Amino acid sequence: MSTEQAFQAQAQAQPNLLAKSNVVGVAVGYKESEGVVTDEIAVVVLVEQKKPLAALHAQDVIPREIDGMRTDVMEV
Repeated sequence: MSTEQAFQAQAQAQPNLLAKSNVVGVAVGYKESEGVVTDEIAVVVLVEQKKPLAALHAQDVIPREIDGMRTDVMEV
């Protein structure tokens, strides 16, 4: 996926993502996996605190993909 596609996905999804509990920002960046930054462009969802999936309400879960673009959740 291209950077342009990532920015389009971010712009489209940002209002819905910011409405979720714990989300404080949305950006485009490189996906991080197990502490290693990859070369995969992703929509990065910034949260106050990363929580286990079981601790989240269904409406607050960040989708794994948005319009075919992978997401990454980052605690800030």
